[in-house]
Amino acid sequence: MPRTVIAALFQSLDGIASDPFKFQFDSFDQEMGEWMNTAIGGVDDCILGRITYQEWENYWPNHTEGEDAPFADFINSTPKHIASTTLSQSDLRWENSALVQGDLVDFVRELKAGEGGKIAIEGSMSVVRQLVEANLVDELTVAVHPVVAGSGRSLFEGGTTTRLTLKDVQRTSKGNLLATYGPFAG
Repeated sequence: MPRTVIAALFQSLDGIASDPFKFQFDSFDQEMGEWMNTAIGGVDDCILGRITYQEWENYWPNHTEGEDAPFADFINSTPKHIASTTLSQSDLRWENSALVQGDLVDFVRELKAGEGGKIAIEGSMSVVRQLVEANLVDELTVAVHPVVAGSGRSLFEGGTTTRLTLKDVQRTSKGNLLATYGPFAG
């Protein structure tokens, strides 16, 4: 049985997914927290792009207490596969991190065909875009916050037309929409 590849990203109402910390600060509610904790359940491997890796490598190892603890425990202990053409293995100092060797799509196909639980793409807009376009993402959840960010990059900026199927939608108490998509079902 092939493994499931999941991805989740935060986005503003105007489609901005880059730097969500600039616009999502007042949108988190209990339902968002529950959704995030459920999403990491059963994940055995994570894939991160270079930017996410570099943003997170110094943050998460130092935030293991309080409300950050569940995600910090998860992300620090889970094997992380880093998709980068500019970093080398010696640049990766965060525990359980390894550089993806070769083509990312081929690597994920092989990882997906192996044994284990879910594979999560954490952050990493370009990785999500590339793997959605290659039809390797089984579940893509976009958390749309009720805010207009005004500027930034969108998730599928510069991508190709890719049809998806809406699998689920949830509205949270602060007005976030958690829309989960899968591969196009025809």
